Amino acid sequence: MVAMNPQTWDKDVASIDAGGYLLHDSSKPLPASKFREDVNAIPIPLTEICNRTYDDARQRQLFKNILYVGALASLLSITPEVVEAAIAAQFEGKERLIAPNVKAFRLGFDYAAEHLAGACGLNVAKSDKVGDRIFIGGNDAAALGCVYGGATVAAWYPITPSTSLAEAFGEHCRKYRVDPETGKNRFAIVQAEDEIAAIGMVIGAGWNGARAFTATSGPGISLMQEFFGLAYFAEIPAVVFDIQRGGPSTGMPTRTQQSDVLIAAYASHGDTKHVLLFPKDPGESFEFAADAFDLAERLQTPVFVMMDLDIGMNDWLCEPFKWDDARRYDRGKIMTAAELEAGKMFGRYLDVDGDAIPYRTLPGTHPTKGAYFTRGTSRDRFAKYSEEGAIYVDNMQRLLRKLETAKTLVPKPLRRDAGEPSRFGAIYYGSTSVAMEEALASLEKSGLFLDTMRVRAFPFADEVIDFIHAHDQVFVVEQNRDAQLKTLIVNEGAIDPARIISILHYDGTPITARFITDAIAERLTLSARKEAAE
Repeated sequence: MVAMNPQTWDKDVASIDAGGYLLHDSSKPLPASKFREDVNAIPIPLTEICNRTYDDARQRQLFKNILYVGALASLLSITPEVVEAAIAAQFEGKERLIAPNVKAFRLGFDYAAEHLAGACGLNVAKSDKVGDRIFIGGNDAAALGCVYGGATVAAWYPITPSTSLAEAFGEHCRKYRVDPETGKNRFAIVQAEDEIAAIGMVIGAGWNGARAFTATSGPGISLMQEFFGLAYFAEIPAVVFDIQRGGPSTGMPTRTQQSDVLIAAYASHGDTKHVLLFPKDPGESFEFAADAFDLAERLQTPVFVMMDLDIGMNDWLCEPFKWDDARRYDRGKIMTAAELEAGKMFGRYLDVDGDAIPYRTLPGTHPTKGAYFTRGTSRDRFAKYSEEGAIYVDNMQRLLRKLETAKTLVPKPLRRDAGEPSRFGAIYYGSTSVAMEEALASLEKSGLFLDTMRVRAFPFADEVIDFIHAHDQVFVVEQNRDAQLKTLIVNEGAIDPARIISILHYDGTPITARFITDAIAERLTLSARKEAAE
């Protein structure tokens, strides 16, 4: 713990694990009551060093932060040149700031090396390899997945924490989507004037046959609602990356949550349901990003990739990405000019195969055949405007059946049975997965066993509902206040809410194995005591 804020001192010190370390500014003495006997205090007179070195009050305050970075580097045995290179990279284009920051860093480093040697038992080992893993953030991974998935159009508006996904897509495209002979770009990236324009461009590109996406976060999802309804009703493929953060409103823009599940699942007014994918880490972000474009075109609908700030902006250790070079894009049901010329019947919203997915034509396919009006108003199977009730119901029921087809195409849930038979289960998804896996191991050491299922997509496969019915009670672990995944499960599966126990974490920090372990253990223990008393 680096405790630099007097206002939060007591809270900071209380949060340290027994045996942990407290690095603090010792320029002014603090009473013993401000410390803990089971925590190792590491004092360094940061303010005193800054006052001695700098005359300007603002410099004293700013460089104090760099001083403690230097002290930390020394305490943790981090090679100073590595940090200095990071400082140079951070201030690229502002070279005049590099030398003063390096100087402040060295002041802290040298002081700790001389006065605090051996004060910290933690060390960082230098390595140029990470075993059989790669080190990557989710936004970068998803952007690469977009390239592999055939995306050529991105329209976006900057918003934390999704901006780096669009930027990474541009970097990957400049490497992989430039014609080697002509030097021309084979991609289009548009920073729109706002989120509404961005999703409008994506839908236009999707209608025209391009694979297109936008990247945004909760506030952007709120603004895009009407266009989501258009894409759903007019059946136009589009991919949306929702890098979730704390809400509502501006909320906590630099914190993580799983807070957009319901607004994405039922986005827009009227009766709508959308396909959601829940990657657990950058590895699945790469995989699901590529899959999303196949799903969007196969189902002719928007597909939401539900990441979050923890996955998107943090670097993770992941298994190396895999790609089958023999894989071909699934463009879905596109009627060709030859088929039209041969007289094949075309009805834009006609279900001829029984899977509720009609055929579409792309603009310019045939000079006289296969054209239709794309509209957001009700129409019949041949795209002719109609407000007749029976025709409207027929179309809406087909859209609902299409979600049944989607169940067979989206990533399947992954089940793990406990080492012993259990009456209890747990469902989790997305970035909670790593903490959940660690928590399960801890619970089993304590003799508490749970069957688990990791949900990877909505609409839910039948296995999810069957899993709940197979257990007396099921924990649902998620990172939001209102138990959004639980609500979706109860609503879609007609589940008795009493069968589900919510484990909710929503302070903006990534959920921990300790939190999950303590919350589940407490409830299982209470349940056991209640049964014993009865």
